[in-house]
Amino acid sequence: MLHLRLIAPADRTDDVVRLIEKTVGSTHLVVLPGAARDPAGDVVMCDVAREAGDELIAGLRHLGLDETGSISVEDIDLSLSRRADRAEAEAPGEGADAVLWEHLAEATHEESTLNVTYVAFLAVATMLAACGVMLDNAILIVGAMAVGPEFGPLAGISTALVRRAPQRVWRSLWALLAGFAAAMALTAGFSWLLDALGLFERSMVEAARPNTAFIWNPDAMSFVVAFLAGIAGTLSLTSAKSGALIGVAISVTTVPAAANAAVALSYGDYAQTWGSTWQLLANLGGIVLAGTLTLLAQKYFWAKQRARLN
Repeated sequence: MLHLRLIAPADRTDDVVRLIEKTVGSTHLVVLPGAARDPAGDVVMCDVAREAGDELIAGLRHLGLDETGSISVEDIDLSLSRRADRAEAEAPGEGADAVLWEHLAEATHEESTLNVTYVAFLAVATMLAACGVMLDNAILIVGAMAVGPEFGPLAGISTALVRRAPQRVWRSLWALLAGFAAAMALTAGFSWLLDALGLFERSMVEAARPNTAFIWNPDAMSFVVAFLAGIAGTLSLTSAKSGALIGVAISVTTVPAAANAAVALSYGDYAQTWGSTWQLLANLGGIVLAGTLTLLAQKYFWAKQRARLN
């Protein structure tokens, strides 16, 4: 269940209440006339089944409540109510499958912002992966993949494409490309520093490294794995079951590929640099394609569900 807290101008309250009352899956309606001070108006609260939440939020925005008042939404971890149980049963579909498009757009927008924290996380993950590829240590590679924040901009691109928001596409793409460029530049400097300290050396780059050689040897399976990970990651973001996202992070070779490209470039090994770059591009492309197709499929599915209900 979702809990909505709304601030509505007094002349819009009746429209808001009617919209809530006719929304299948809504319950626990509360109206507090004149309770709001900034902005001034009435406070309206209700609970709604997650699978009906997107339709209700879209209706509230159509009434202009996001401009003249306020719409706040939060998850309810526990609701002991027969009315809530009945509302969930009446709402179409299953809550775990529901997509809250406004929430998804807001979440991916925040995760797709190019800021110091994002670049710092990506740079640290890339440096950690550089240590992993140089030492041929798979555990360090897994750790680096878990730290990397790059799935946010990738999901932001897919979401913006489906919602036909070109400005957000470019915003996410800029965060992705500029973030990786900065992280790789810092990692190249990091490798030079460790080389000067005697911790890295050229022989490490030229060694066979059987545990991590796949990073600079992309093949068709690289794209397949990235595509499947993109589906899982998108489902994790859009559904109520978000625990799979960490598994997605450690199944794709984005950060390790960027790290090996930076290290190989610092030593003048252009074959590994190009191989790692193609690995990176295959993973990024596979995730974006999978994410976009998954969101389109979910959008079509929920449109059919609503048409069946009406």
